[in-house]
Amino acid sequence: MTRYALQFGQTRPGLVYQERATAYGICASPEGALALAEITRRQEPVVYDLPGGGIEATENEIAALVREFQEEIGLPVRPERLLCRAGQYWVNQGAPRNSLASFYIVTLRGDAQPPLEPDHRLVWMSPLEAIERLRHEAHAWAVASWLRASL
Repeated sequence: MTRYALQFGQTRPGLVYQERATAYGICASPEGALALAEITRRQEPVVYDLPGGGIEATENEIAALVREFQEEIGLPVRPERLLCRAGQYWVNQGAPRNSLASFYIVTLRGDAQPPLEPDHRLVWMSPLEAIERLRHEAHAWAVASWLRASL
C-alpha cells in the first residue's frame, strides 16, 4: 500500500505504523444530520467516528463498508459514490496504525437494528457538530469535503 496525498495525524518517535486499508461512510438523514458511531470503552472517554473500518482480505471496500455499518451502528446502507481518500496516523488499542481510508457517500436501505458491537451506538449529529467532535482529523476533513460539495 502507499500513503495517500492527504495525511492526517502525527507519528510518535520509535513507533512503526502499520498501513491498513479502511472504508468509512457519510450517511445523511433527510433532515441533514449525519450518522456517527459513538464508542464507549472502559476507562476511556467517549469518542465519535464515521461508521466504517478495516477491509478484510476477502472483501472489497464496498463489502467492508456495508458490513461495518451493520456491525457498528446497525444501519443497512448502499454506497453511492467515493467522495475522497486520506491517511490517518493513530494508535488503536496500543497498535500504531496508518488508516488508509476511502470515504463514501452512502444512503439508507432500511430501518436501524441494534448494533453488533456492544461498545458502539448510533447517534445523529449536525455536520458542523460532527466536524467538531469526530476524533480523527481525516474524518472531520471528509465531512467538511462532503458539506462543501453539497452546497
